[in-house]
Amino acid sequence: MRFRELSGKELIDADNGTRLGVLGQTDLNINPVDGMVEEIVIQDYNMLGLRKGETGTTIRWTDLEVIGDDLIVIKRKTKYREK
Repeated sequence: MRFRELSGKELIDADNGTRLGVLGQTDLNINPVDGMVEEIVIQDYNMLGLRKGETGTTIRWTDLEVIGDDLIVIKRKTKYREK
């Protein structure tokens, strides 16, 4: 699957149903050796679209449970960490 096919999909936490963000408005941590995506970093933005600081939530790529037409469901295997 290409990134452009994922871009624009909402990230939803399966545990509590909260919206985590939109893929495409996030950063990706990519392994430089094999080129595989390891983590999604969701930045904290304000209403004007400006970053509020260096804080964000990191989700491991392995925590993606289902990729649907409009959204991606995240099922935590590990606790999210704040960056």
